[in-house]
Amino acid sequence: MSITDIIPDIHGQAEKLRLALKNLGWRRNGTTWVHPEPDRQIVLLGDFIDRGPENGAVIRIVRELMDAGRAQAIMGNHELNAIHFHTDDPDNGAPLRVHDKGNLDQHESFLKEFPLGAPQTKDVLNWMKGLPLFIETDEFRAVHAAWIQSAIDDLRRQTGVGVLSEDQLIRAGRKGDAFYDLVEAVAKGPEARLPHPHSFEDKGGKVRHHVRVKWWNGDARTWRQVAMSVPDINQLPDAPLPDDLLMAIYPDGDLPVFFGHYWMSGAPELQSANALCLDYSAGTDGPLVTYSHFSGSRDLNLENVEVHR
Repeated sequence: MSITDIIPDIHGQAEKLRLALKNLGWRRNGTTWVHPEPDRQIVLLGDFIDRGPENGAVIRIVRELMDAGRAQAIMGNHELNAIHFHTDDPDNGAPLRVHDKGNLDQHESFLKEFPLGAPQTKDVLNWMKGLPLFIETDEFRAVHAAWIQSAIDDLRRQTGVGVLSEDQLIRAGRKGDAFYDLVEAVAKGPEARLPHPHSFEDKGGKVRHHVRVKWWNGDARTWRQVAMSVPDINQLPDAPLPDDLLMAIYPDGDLPVFFGHYWMSGAPELQSANALCLDYSAGTDGPLVTYSHFSGSRDLNLENVEVHR
């Protein structure tokens, strides 16, 4: 029986990653990584950069694990954002991700180690570009933010294994392009527009007409059941979801799916019987939470979750 360790968003926190690997039995041997169980593998769910102080160290560890044939990694939205921040649109010469204060602040720790135009930055960006947006095995699925089957199927048709071409990376940075929406749904999670005339106020008092969607909730049938990050759920209509949104909900009987992105808090819990978010704010003051998947199992078990502080 082989084991695959699922590791979510690290965000430049190399010490947390080293601790998790040590606790899981991994050891660095020269320039490579080994485990007492020779068949043991790792799947990393993206967001290796930003926020934490050691972006380069995290990337180096991940690349070493991949070069040793012991790990696979997914592109997170922060890698996608970094690629767009450092890439000019060939049509107009402007950065695909604008260099405004908000984006400069978000990428601050990454830019300290990987400035615009530096040779080491180009190397890391080229590595990021080779990461797929999803991984699927016979026993589980892994994605950074959302497994929307229609979007995954479309990406498969257009990319094969989920790795974007240079042209597709450009299109993924252009708002208004259908490919932009496709990649956003998988890497950043789906949003849905509320039926007219409904809206809600977020924590900052801003009126919003779109809600983030609990795509993993296979029991969701109404707007109130599917919406997340809404301070007062009573502001939403207690009305049935449209058919296209119902189709995006992850089915109860599908393979287990692992994801990060959502900054959960408290004790780890299953989002549904076959969906598990492992992101518990390791990028700031939270722990790095991992899951050890045992081959032959199609059931998620919280006993396989480890919290590394």
